[in-house]
Amino acid sequence: MFLSCFLWPDMTRFFVLAALLSLICPPCVPAFEIEPFNTYNQSPVIRIFGLPGAGSPRVVKAGKTELEFSAVLASNYILDENHRESLLIDGETHSFALGVRRGLGQDTEAGIDIPYVSQTGGFLDGVIDTWHHTFGFREGGRNLAPKNRLLYRYVRDGGERLKLDSCSGGIGDVRLQGARQLYRGGNGSAALRASLKLPTGDSGSLIGSGSTDLAVWVTADRPFDSRYGRWSIYGAGGGMAMKGGSVLAEQQRNTAVFGTLGGGWKPGERLVLKIQADAHTPFYRDSELKELESPGIQLVLGGTVALTRETTLDIAVSEDILVKSSPDVVFNFILKTRF
Repeated sequence: MFLSCFLWPDMTRFFVLAALLSLICPPCVPAFEIEPFNTYNQSPVIRIFGLPGAGSPRVVKAGKTELEFSAVLASNYILDENHRESLLIDGETHSFALGVRRGLGQDTEAGIDIPYVSQTGGFLDGVIDTWHHTFGFREGGRNLAPKNRLLYRYVRDGGERLKLDSCSGGIGDVRLQGARQLYRGGNGSAALRASLKLPTGDSGSLIGSGSTDLAVWVTADRPFDSRYGRWSIYGAGGGMAMKGGSVLAEQQRNTAVFGTLGGGWKPGERLVLKIQADAHTPFYRDSELKELESPGIQLVLGGTVALTRETTLDIAVSEDILVKSSPDVVFNFILKTRF
C-alpha cells in the first residue's frame, strides 16, 4: 500500500499517455454502435457499493468475447458540517478495472469485473485549481486546502464514524455480470442486465463496502439517421439491494434506484460525441448533509474513438450537477475490444 502512493500516479499518467497516442492509429472503417458511457458515481463513500454503469443495449454475440479495460481518476474535495455532523473528503480515487464478457448463445451474456482501487492524495489539485480559476468556476474551499492531501473523515454527535488518512490500494469488490437480450432490431435494442458485487475489497480502506449487492436494470436505445450523420438516444433504469456493509453501517440504506439518460452523434465512421446524465437515490440515511442524504446526479461529456474495427476508446469527463453529491471532476478512459 505504501508503494501505491508513489507508483499509482505514474501508472495513471502512463495510461493517459497511451490512450492519447492511440488516437493516431491508421485509418479504419469500423462498424461500432453508439452506446452509453459505462460510468457511475465515484464518490469514495458511494462507489464502494454495487452501483453499475448503464452497459450496452446489446449483449455480446454467441462465441464472441469482449475485453474492457478502464482507468478512472476522481478528484474529491468536500467540506460540510452542521450542528451534529462534520464531513471532509479530500483526496483522489484511482481505479483500474478489467472486465470480461462472453456471449453464451440464446441472446445471453456472462462476465466478470475485477478492479484495482487506490485511495491517495494524488496529483490533480493544482490542475483543477488552475481550471477553476481560468474559467471562473466555484472553488468550494479547494484552493485553501493543502495540496495533494488524503483525508476522509466523518464525525457525528462527537464520535468519529469514518477516517482514512493514509494511502491504500488493492483489489476492490469483484462483480459478476449477466445479461439477456430483450429486443434487437433496426429501430433500437434493449437488454436486461444484472450484476452481483462480492465483498472482496478492504472496507477499512474504502476499497470495498463489506456488503454483497445485487443490481438489476434494463438498458435500451433508439438510433436514427439524418443527413448530418447517425444519432441515438439511450437510457437505463433499475434498482439494487444491498446487505449490511461495514462503512457507516448504522446509516446505510439497503435499497437504491438508479438511471441513465443520454444521447450521441456519429458524424463519421470513427467518432461519436456523447452526453449523458447518471443519477441515483441516496445510499445513506439519518444525515442532514447533502453528500450522504441527497440523490446524486452527474453530467458526463466526451466521446468514443474507433481504433480498429473491433476496438474503441471512450474518453469522458464527469461533473457533479447536484453539487456535493459526487466528485468535482472525474476522468474516464475505457478501452474495449471484441474477438
